[in-house]
Amino acid sequence: MNFIVFTLVLICAFAAFVSAGTYNGTVTGSTCGGNCPGGCDSCPCGTSTHNLDPVSWCAKYSGWNQAHCQCIMKHESGGNANAVNQNSQGGSYKWDVGLWQVNSYNWASCSGGNAPCDPQTNLNCAIKVFQWGGNTWKNWSTCGACGCCGSN
Repeated sequence: MNFIVFTLVLICAFAAFVSAGTYNGTVTGSTCGGNCPGGCDSCPCGTSTHNLDPVSWCAKYSGWNQAHCQCIMKHESGGNANAVNQNSQGGSYKWDVGLWQVNSYNWASCSGGNAPCDPQTNLNCAIKVFQWGGNTWKNWSTCGACGCCGSN
């Protein structure tokens, strides 16, 4: 009986702690306000969504096929500039963030080592990753679903 009471007290204390606004969103399994549907141990792009139009953002670069870009973005982030995915392999490949879900492995080369959550920074990173892939979408895991792995 004492164990049950103790457990209930702990649960209530945690609930009070969370509702008091002192919870920082770093517990494994947090969805970061919907930005990380698979669960994340932190929220590199925050906890509010920032939905943008894929057509408008893809049009900011003329070097790729617009339909392919829109398909990639819709599959990667759904147009949420704050979308995050935490990868299971961790290390330098731990995070995919932003409109094009740029992997943390690339951040040092395209955004000064910081998460490219800002849409313009994410676009600039996506252009570089696209170019590193020979001006193709082969560096995105969703290129198969879009039928564009070997094309621009």
